[in-house]
Amino acid sequence: MRLLATPRARALIAAALVAIGALAAVLPLQDDAARSVPVAETGAEFERLGDLTLGEQAKVLEEGSDARALNAEIATSTLPLEAVRPFKAIALGSDNYANALNCLTQAIYYEAATEPVSGQRAVAQVVLNRVRHPAYPNSVCGVVYEGSSKPVCQFSFTCDGSLLRQPSSGLWANARNIAARALQGQVEGRVGTATHYHADYVLPRWAYTLAKVEQIGAHIFYRFPGSAGTALAFSRGWNGREVMPRIDLDFLRARLAADYELEAAAATTPGLTVTPHITDRHAASDVGGRLDTTKQWRLEIPDPVSASETYQTALQRQDNTVQDMDGPIS
Repeated sequence: MRLLATPRARALIAAALVAIGALAAVLPLQDDAARSVPVAETGAEFERLGDLTLGEQAKVLEEGSDARALNAEIATSTLPLEAVRPFKAIALGSDNYANALNCLTQAIYYEAATEPVSGQRAVAQVVLNRVRHPAYPNSVCGVVYEGSSKPVCQFSFTCDGSLLRQPSSGLWANARNIAARALQGQVEGRVGTATHYHADYVLPRWAYTLAKVEQIGAHIFYRFPGSAGTALAFSRGWNGREVMPRIDLDFLRARLAADYELEAAAATTPGLTVTPHITDRHAASDVGGRLDTTKQWRLEIPDPVSASETYQTALQRQDNTVQDMDGPIS
């Protein structure tokens, strides 16, 4: 194959093999007979599966159009897509339901607000699938905010500063409606037992370790391989309590400012002598009308008197030109 001959392709294949090795260390690849092993016998292994997308496994191998091409080359699993039971564990009208609804709405909004409705439902399904899986916390808010105070969080919006943005009221209402339906038993069957997803314009190392299920919009969905990804594994009950975590806004501001400063240092804007700051009301790539003070530039607005004199001079010149044209042609 020509693709495998390039150094870039060899590096990607090597990264994929490392990723698969990491999976084997946690959950050895199993044959069809092993897939029928009861979940209770493999529970200890399942508890370690949550780390498969952290650390080196979270490293992005490719971005942009190259990532889309490589993601397309990852084969979709040929195993049957198993259905999951509707999630209706939380009593409507309770405080627990209100908190779960808020957490799930946030996940749908910040992760997939502009995705197709089916894509938004799929994100909600991933959250609820994790609630029932031994590898993750068994509450909606616990799943959504897992790792939010750490360098790598499970759902990026909880730790990258996205929560500092004011939501769009219309898109938020749509996300809330989808979240409510999911908490009342609606199932997005297209993703089955999926527990992971990523945008198609990035290629994380862990994409080679899981079973690709479906792509909806810009998101590609995956499930665990072997018995960990079967419907039998999603048997754990809800823990009976939903708590909205305390959001450390100072931490988010510091995280966002640090990311912004890294981007600003990586790309110098010609003519910009004022250091970009997180409070600026313009895009990172926008000079914003600032002046380069090293070039002796000055912003000058003509005063009305000077402008009037210039205007009168222009009129006089026009009059002289008209008089010359009215004279005899020589």
